[in-house]
Amino acid sequence: MSELVTTSGARVLAAYPCRVANLKPGENRRSTVRDVAATAGLSVATVSRVLAGNYPTSEDAKRRVLAAVEELDYVVNSHARRLAGQGTRTVAILVEQVTSYFFAAVAQGVEEQASTDGRLCLVCTTGGDPAKELALINMLREQGTDAVIIVGGFRPSQEYEVRMARYAESLWGSGSVLVLCGRPPLEAEVPHIVVAYDNEDGAYAATSHLASKGHEQIAFVGGTPGVTTLESRLAGWRRALEDRGLPSTDREMLGAPTEAFGYSAVTERLAEGRDFTAILAYNDYVAAGILRAVREAGVDVPGEVSLVGYDDTTLGANLTPALTTVAIPSRELGRTAVRMALEARAEPVLSSARETVLATHVVVRDSVRSMTPERRRGA
Repeated sequence: MSELVTTSGARVLAAYPCRVANLKPGENRRSTVRDVAATAGLSVATVSRVLAGNYPTSEDAKRRVLAAVEELDYVVNSHARRLAGQGTRTVAILVEQVTSYFFAAVAQGVEEQASTDGRLCLVCTTGGDPAKELALINMLREQGTDAVIIVGGFRPSQEYEVRMARYAESLWGSGSVLVLCGRPPLEAEVPHIVVAYDNEDGAYAATSHLASKGHEQIAFVGGTPGVTTLESRLAGWRRALEDRGLPSTDREMLGAPTEAFGYSAVTERLAEGRDFTAILAYNDYVAAGILRAVREAGVDVPGEVSLVGYDDTTLGANLTPALTTVAIPSRELGRTAVRMALEARAEPVLSSARETVLATHVVVRDSVRSMTPERRRGA
């Protein structure tokens, strides 16, 4: 028994086996509604009514259309459905990868809000490849998705600015909208939306928290040089040190945003002698690597070295000691991105960039301890 589900949700049953389309060798042309009509021996109008499911048709016509659809492996054109006001509405999120806690949390927020607004959420990964990013955006534009949300840091360049402006104009012209999530805005006249978080202020607050505990030698570890996310966090760390007259020179250990880099960088630094009493890590994964490195060197956290992460992942909460970290409202970023995109689509003109910035905050746990005068002199 076979089943045809129409756009109205009606189910049509018939005892027709599923058959492979009768194509000539090497032929891979997509079947059309005219092909279905010819195979079923019906008019195009009748076939269209059966597929739409919102007009009365005979059971015999439904059975014949079902048989033809299966024989030809016919797929209803989603763009045509959209022009007719039918079909599933979607929003899409593009991330570098889905294994990152931050990307996954933002995607979860997008999915939650999309579901609330009656949309499906499409999650696409780019691997950080601009060519793949462009291909995905073109495909999504052709599919008529309501919004394309691009998440995460990048390396600024004129090429990037031109490319993203082209994306934004193309999407807006097709009835969609580009949303940059966790990225700086483009030129004001480019039609797009920015949903950001106060990344620099988060690092500033974390560094200030360490300084308030008496730490004067505060290192920064992790993060890929040149990427916007790292540069903002470095700026916050430096600003907090400068505001208190504390040194930052030679205490930057930059590299990959990974646990492995945190471990190797701090292991090498400790072999040369410890010149810090506290560390701000690029993220919680880097912090986990740092924690392993200092323990292997016989250094206690937080007794001898205090440690702060960034992102507030479940990993940080489950380390020993539990990690003090900076919380990003990741899921709310995703929800806000969808809300702002759908609000913008309801308007005839998006004449300039729209931006909203969500707050970060320090989550205080057990990995930071106050410095005594004796410890400060012995560091």
